[in-house]
Amino acid sequence: HSIVPTHLAVEAMRDNGYKNTAFAVAELIDNSIQAGAKKVWLLCGEKSLLVNQRRISRINQIAVIDDGDGMDAETLRMALQFGNGTHLDLNKQTGMGRFGMGLPSSSISQCEHVDVWSWVDGIDNSIYSYLDMNEIRDGKLQEIPEPIIKPVPQEWSHIKKEFTKSGTLVVWSEIDKCFWRTGESIVKHSELLIGRMYRKFLNESKVQIRMITYDCDNPSVFNIDKFARPNDPGYLMVNTSCPSPYDKEPLFKELGENFELKFEVPFKNQVHSVFVRFSYAKEKARKVDNAGKSDYGKHASRNTGVSIVRANRELDLDLSCVIQHDTRERWWGVEIEFPPALDELMGVTNNKQFARHLSDLLKWDISEILNLYGMNDIVELKETMKEEDDPQGLLLEITHKIQTQLEVLRKIIKKQTEGRRSGKQRHDPTAESAATEATKDRVKGGHYGKSDEGEKLSDEEREKQIKEGLMAEGVSEEEASGTANEIVSGKLKYKWESRALETPAFFSVKALGGELFVTLNSNHPAYGKLVEILEGETGDVEDIDILKNRLDNAKNGLKLLLMAWARYEDEQADGLARDRTQEVRTHWGSMARRFMRSWDPS
Repeated sequence: HSIVPTHLAVEAMRDNGYKNTAFAVAELIDNSIQAGAKKVWLLCGEKSLLVNQRRISRINQIAVIDDGDGMDAETLRMALQFGNGTHLDLNKQTGMGRFGMGLPSSSISQCEHVDVWSWVDGIDNSIYSYLDMNEIRDGKLQEIPEPIIKPVPQEWSHIKKEFTKSGTLVVWSEIDKCFWRTGESIVKHSELLIGRMYRKFLNESKVQIRMITYDCDNPSVFNIDKFARPNDPGYLMVNTSCPSPYDKEPLFKELGENFELKFEVPFKNQVHSVFVRFSYAKEKARKVDNAGKSDYGKHASRNTGVSIVRANRELDLDLSCVIQHDTRERWWGVEIEFPPALDELMGVTNNKQFARHLSDLLKWDISEILNLYGMNDIVELKETMKEEDDPQGLLLEITHKIQTQLEVLRKIIKKQTEGRRSGKQRHDPTAESAATEATKDRVKGGHYGKSDEGEKLSDEEREKQIKEGLMAEGVSEEEASGTANEIVSGKLKYKWESRALETPAFFSVKALGGELFVTLNSNHPAYGKLVEILEGETGDVEDIDILKNRLDNAKNGLKLLLMAWARYEDEQADGLARDRTQEVRTHWGSMARRFMRSWDPS
């Protein structure tokens, strides 16, 4: 008796984790390219059905045909077996194939019946075999049917002249697992994905992928007929699917000398090269009103993430590093490329949709990993993991570099549009104005602050003091001079800014020339969890859920700040220290109430 009955095992394999039909179709395209195809067609046949007294089209069959090398009888039978194939040996794992699961696994994930014709000496000399789920369930089909000589059916006669010498035709029918109901939907949802997966092949004209829909009752007439164009998430290619004007020129540019980094990874007595590439949006693409709402901005939003590429074919657009609430994440590109020999190290799944180990490390903050191992230095950690024979240590340097370079990219992208928000200042002066008015009322009531003495200075002296104070903190002379002039002429008491500070404090307060500078520490975790969330671009956010998520995150950031104060107060010793802390909270609350009353958001 078998450990697992064949029909149950195959039934379980139907739910094998393909994200959607496009990913399943990609397995067939992989096989075509692996077989040396220069031309691949994806054909979606529809049937007209009468539903509720009206005619609608529904997908009836999906086919992939290519002009690859074709298969002999032995190879065809092997290709239909689960876990078998011609690329299982390590020395043959140089292309996209490896696992021997592609054709049967992808097929039964979408349909109940798959037919395969293949030919090596003219399409009229094709051989044929099949898989059928009902026959497997009934026990009628326990082995792959011996391939027989059988011509490609007459219904495909209109494409025979296009695929003559050698090739393969795979046809899925009795489709019951396809989420998309029409051929148009399949092509629409597959176009960008297939263009992205095979962008390197398409860009170098190594293969053409044609996508077609037709009526099964009139198969020679194509309703949709288009060629897949490269879809580069790094936006450095030309002649791509990106909308005008960036279909003919790159939307992004390379990250200078750090554009491409090469890592030598030793694994199983061999050394393999891994490449990581970085790019970001051109300034001219960003410096237009509502760039995110432009056609190319919307296109970029569908390509957000780290592109993981194996054997020139994208496995996944990984979202582990993406800040979900920040729509500016669309403006950077990161690509990591590795050879199939590193599949085990990277954790490549048999459906070639993920690199689990790589993705897991991308999710980790390096400081959390160091704390976990009780170390302070990544070099020491790598050596320790190497000594412990932990394979993830080999990937640690790569993922750490991606994370650090992403911070560089984010700073560049953020700076591109600083001061441009709908023509307004970076920080809306409404709050500063309200605080200034509240402070004037405090002074009238006899409450004076140390900074008030500076207001007695001349405007020239105030500007000088502010300029010198800012330059002492590392601000350029030009910027410091402009800020000083803006403050003094604007007659505002407060200046709100953000800067990286070498202190654990969330913000600092400094008096210069009668002005109170409130500087938020961008190095503090609260900045990213509260302030930066609220300062993210909103003009290009169409999905209300994104805005809601952003506000929810900001709310939680505020809660954490107040709960941190609660714990600080709770840890004060009984007596004078605790009394003073509670008094500070009370007085600060009273001051905040007065300041808030000065602000009319209407």
